[in-house]
Amino acid sequence: MCFPFLRMARVFVYGTLKKGQPNNYRMFDSANGTAEFLASARTTQKYPLIITTEYNIPFLLNLPGQGHLVQGEIYKVDDLMLKYLDALESVPTMYQRVLVKLEVVEWSGEAEGGERPAAGSITEAFVYNTTTYEPDWPSLPCYESYDSYGEHGLEYVTREARDRCHLPE
Repeated sequence: MCFPFLRMARVFVYGTLKKGQPNNYRMFDSANGTAEFLASARTTQKYPLIITTEYNIPFLLNLPGQGHLVQGEIYKVDDLMLKYLDALESVPTMYQRVLVKLEVVEWSGEAEGGERPAAGSITEAFVYNTTTYEPDWPSLPCYESYDSYGEHGLEYVTREARDRCHLPE
């Protein structure tokens, strides 16, 4: 019997795709592919995580060494989900998908290679960050952890809400 080879990739999400955030449901819509939550983690390098545009979109600027160690979640995704996420994140024009090193905070997923990565261990995953941003973005407030409903008052405007705002009358 022959089984098609299914590749899986790891993706680190730090914004609206995290648990409890407006786009998390997209990670579990089977039409988009499959995703499995593996761990909470943080970047091993500092990056500026900002919220900007009229839609209050979180962006991770590709400026290593600036900002904070950014907290997020690692998911294991199949090729279909990876392609979906690339389209959602407008790769390569708005975001670029790059490999980063992450420190595991807590591993919840299945063991890999017979072992569960321990807290503090280092792993890698793809992250969506950007090198294409406005000149003033690096001077915006930076966050360690994104929450659309946080005290900053910059609630994310969903794509569905944006579409409703631009309907002809």
